[in-house]
Amino acid sequence: MTTLDPALARLDARTSPSSSPRLVCRTVRVPATRVGDLLALLPDDTSQVLSWVRRGEGLVGWGEVAGLSVTGEDRFGRAQDWWREITAVADVDDEVEVPGTGPICFGSMAYSARSQTPSRLVVPAVVVGRRGRDAWVTTTWLEGEKPSPVDDAVEISLRPSPAPRAPESIRFSDGDLSAGSWAGIVEQAVARISAGELDKVVLARSLDVEADSRIDPRWVLQRLAQDYDTTWVFSVAGLVGATPEMLVRLERGLVTSRVLAGTIRRTGDDSHDLALAGSLARSSKDLEEHEYAVRSVADALAAHTSSINVPESPFVLHLTNVMHLATDVAGVVDDTSTSLALAASLHPSAAVCGTPTPVADGLIGELEQMDRGRYAGPVGWMDATGDGEWGIALRCGAQTSPTSLRLYAGCGIVAGSDAASEVAESDAKFLPMRQALTPPA
Repeated sequence: MTTLDPALARLDARTSPSSSPRLVCRTVRVPATRVGDLLALLPDDTSQVLSWVRRGEGLVGWGEVAGLSVTGEDRFGRAQDWWREITAVADVDDEVEVPGTGPICFGSMAYSARSQTPSRLVVPAVVVGRRGRDAWVTTTWLEGEKPSPVDDAVEISLRPSPAPRAPESIRFSDGDLSAGSWAGIVEQAVARISAGELDKVVLARSLDVEADSRIDPRWVLQRLAQDYDTTWVFSVAGLVGATPEMLVRLERGLVTSRVLAGTIRRTGDDSHDLALAGSLARSSKDLEEHEYAVRSVADALAAHTSSINVPESPFVLHLTNVMHLATDVAGVVDDTSTSLALAASLHPSAAVCGTPTPVADGLIGELEQMDRGRYAGPVGWMDATGDGEWGIALRCGAQTSPTSLRLYAGCGIVAGSDAASEVAESDAKFLPMRQALTPPA
């Protein structure tokens, strides 16, 4: 099913480009020193808060010129077709011409074709970007509309907004399953793995959040960026979080993917954590889990590349609250795939589903007892050339009302998994969002 907001129906992919108003897009260069904190530019008075930022670089956007909602098995293909159609006829003036300039869409795709939650693409009215020495402002409108002068729009876009307010009286409660019930399904999964049905399955659980005041996504983004600066902090259509996992980056023919699988919780004691990192790097259970994830990514990318590089062993990625085994896979694309098409070929990877994928996905549907929505699906952005960055929507929450969120966390289950340890690992993965929502003492 494909749906669009009524005001945007004239940009439906089912209509002819020649009969639809075109996108008009202007990208202008600005001094990088003028941009400041990207997240501080996001305005409060908009229904769309869009972000893809890491260590002060990336993209923020607001407003919605065009948008697409799509569900079902072919959601990736229809989303890509819609984007290609509207950008093919767009009126573009781009004086910067680097990945992320000109027309871009932010996107967040549902994990499963079974999900009742639509995948979303959003074309912002305003985008501010910074990458190295380059900084820019892109404004987009529909042909025939009367926009503000570009110079005025740039000046307004670079003004920091009033600081967001912390949500009041945050309360956490079990989502679809209690921790004890979820431990029970972990034990069921281990039994199925031990019986030889599959090698690995990733099981997720949910946590509900309620507040007495609005939960401002800008507050969450700024807290996440402050505390987890090695992650990409994202916000698309009500899904907000911080992911350490780059599913796929495509830039001028080079594709890269960062695989994370195998996790251990940090203690805060540097010497102890160093010892834990060593034990993670030697753990047969975690190395096995990681190998499955790396193999699934390398096999998927091989179909689109002329050459591919897979390191022989992983490194340990240190985050604020946990450490992961990590491997960066890279290749040279030899077909016409866009970044979204590559993300579709990789999704779901063993890191969020399991091995073999069809068996693991079936077991998730049988045991998890919840709709993941857009959790664990690709989230990121794409420009008109098809270049872009798509992470996996982890360490995140989906806004269910102005004052409520649903948080998600998942763990890779293999033959050696212990249910109590997996509950503790999932609790560690909830921590970034819990901290981001809780005002400092």
